[in-house]
Amino acid sequence: MKFCLSGRVLITVLLLLALGGSVDAQAFRWWTSEHFKKGLGLTAEQCTRIDEVFQAALPQLRQTYSELGRQEAELSRLIEADADETQVVQQVDRIERTRGSLNKMRTLMLLHMRHVLSSEQRARFKNLNGQWELDHRRDRGTPGNPPR
Repeated sequence: MKFCLSGRVLITVLLLLALGGSVDAQAFRWWTSEHFKKGLGLTAEQCTRIDEVFQAALPQLRQTYSELGRQEAELSRLIEADADETQVVQQVDRIERTRGSLNKMRTLMLLHMRHVLSSEQRARFKNLNGQWELDHRRDRGTPGNPPR
């Protein structure tokens, strides 16, 4: 059981590092990008409204992200201290509830941003964002996509 949980913690840490380590670092403010503004035909009002959605969500996202980090550190401490399995499982449950809450907040933020866009803009966004993700992965040199 120790190996499995230690592996889980390692995977979590690696994912956090890959995501940039913070909510701010993860946030690609696409509505401020000239490429997205032009490609979607975003108005100044839409950019402002989307930024308001982002700014409103950011404090709670930051707080929950920090809480997730604290809970994961506690899990690592429990594992290192050879805590009993019940304690470890309870901590894993806390972590997963917090992670679920973080994902829910992020999803709702993205949903509220999406509501600012017209149906035509949403369709164009899907294509623009897909291309941005492909380019971004290529730039980082992920497996199968060497750096340019």
